[in-house]
Amino acid sequence: MTTRARSFDSAAALYAAHRPGYPDALYDAVEELSGRPLAGARVADVGAGTGLGTGPMRARGARVVAVEPGDGMAAEFRRAHPAVPVVRGDGDRLPLAAGAFDLVTYAQAWHWTDPARAVPEARRVLRPGGALAIWWNDSDAAVPWVAEQGARIHAFFAADGVTHFRTLPQGIASGFATRTVAWSRRIPLDAHLANLSSHSAFLLLGEEGTRAFMDDERARLQHLFPDGTVEEPYVVSLHVALL
Repeated sequence: MTTRARSFDSAAALYAAHRPGYPDALYDAVEELSGRPLAGARVADVGAGTGLGTGPMRARGARVVAVEPGDGMAAEFRRAHPAVPVVRGDGDRLPLAAGAFDLVTYAQAWHWTDPARAVPEARRVLRPGGALAIWWNDSDAAVPWVAEQGARIHAFFAADGVTHFRTLPQGIASGFATRTVAWSRRIPLDAHLANLSSHSAFLLLGEEGTRAFMDDERARLQHLFPDGTVEEPYVVSLHVALL
């Protein structure tokens, strides 16, 4: 798992340029479920990557500290968000003071943690009544072409056993409140393929194998999107627990 997590360091600029961000409605839901506005809140954004989640929270007035283990991702973060402090570490060993934060967030990053370590660490750095917010941004498989593409990717990597395990931690007394937010973005076909190629499975596969898959995918999608613009549909799954 560590090898996959660190694969992003070699492609941080690609990740920053082509990965989708998150809709405004997500941050509205974070505020509602955590019971406080982001404005003025002390936030630890863990596994911050290139700052796709950090930037919008700061724009809403949050006082954000980013936590990122990867050299390449941290460097790209600093380039994009020079005014936001970023510290090196991960969710299993947060390099943060106890009781210092109102909110700990994991944007597309919780599955890289060991929950048995990450939950106690979140509790330690949160003030009493603080919240843990976990979210994932997934392609909407209810849309036929997305489901078909997902099946092709799954079949392509099936022999390698590439999987993600996304489970929420157990044993949190308050439980998790959950909200889903559907949204979409329109981007050029080349940008869509670049987004796919920034995922860890393709980064580990290497350039030659990735190019072969993407060339085939380009031919398929050109028939579906003859104007060269792809509408990518997403569903964000947000989970918030008061700790």
